[in-house]
Amino acid sequence: MTNNVVDFETAFEQVKKEVAKLLTKGPSLISGYTSYLTEATGKMMRAKAVLACAMDENDMVPRDAIIFAAAVETLHLATLVHDDIMDDADTRRGQITLQKKSGKRNAVICGDYLLASAIREIASVDDTDKYKDFDFSKYVEAIALGELRQNINNRNFRLGTFRYLSIIDGKTAALFEASFHAGAMAGNATEKEIKLYRRLGRYTGIAFQLTDDCIDYEVSEDTALKPVQSDFENGVVTLPLIHTFEEDASLAERAEKGLISKEEILKEVTKHGGVEYTHKTAEKYYKKGVEAIEALQLSGKKREILEGLITKAYVGLKK
Repeated sequence: MTNNVVDFETAFEQVKKEVAKLLTKGPSLISGYTSYLTEATGKMMRAKAVLACAMDENDMVPRDAIIFAAAVETLHLATLVHDDIMDDADTRRGQITLQKKSGKRNAVICGDYLLASAIREIASVDDTDKYKDFDFSKYVEAIALGELRQNINNRNFRLGTFRYLSIIDGKTAALFEASFHAGAMAGNATEKEIKLYRRLGRYTGIAFQLTDDCIDYEVSEDTALKPVQSDFENGVVTLPLIHTFEEDASLAERAEKGLISKEEILKEVTKHGGVEYTHKTAEKYYKKGVEAIEALQLSGKKREILEGLITKAYVGLKK
């Protein structure tokens, strides 16, 4: 990464190389496990957000944005490793999870190491004064608290919509917001613009999670590339289920007593429009995100990429 600025495509390739380096170039004791994750990086939506938000009027990306994007993706991988442990997931993105392949204890340690790698990557930026208002640790804290709140509310079949939205605001949206925030600062955005970018990131993250919530109730495992129709069995309470229980409180009471099967829950979610309600809620955040893009007066390639990201977050696997 010798150039101070590069085009978006070059920057994205450099991010992928930097993430791969972080996964494979550590001590052999740890890289023997983490190198396996180079095949699990996915679409790298958050990295693309960092780079796009940092683009200048000539569509060029500064080096700092590449560092931030690599850090964000590495942190994201760390959260996925830990998520798979908590969910006891066997597959993710079509491949065996690290916890299934190497054991839960090793996976926990690898996730911790990846978190440390992300923090070290952030610390490697040259102009630290420029980013004094970007507190990466607060975003990490928000993610951790969001995950904890979700875990505490496992099998809480009385969980309400508002409280659930506050959970995913930390669990998922915080990392999206961090991505947009870091990119905006690397791109020398004004204070007013940074607030709009952060808002756009938050809305993108919430739309993404709500759309992901629907996958468990409407998409096959072959399409989702991960286990589906398992949230209820695992006690994971998401918006399609919350809406269903709000529509019929007797179902929540039966679930608390263990008197309702997964198959019946799937039918009730369909009957009460839980998936449709969740998609409509995601659409509200999608529209708010589009409004933020309009307020930023974005155009050209930057607008195209950011509109594409929030559209992808909202549409998900529906297309």
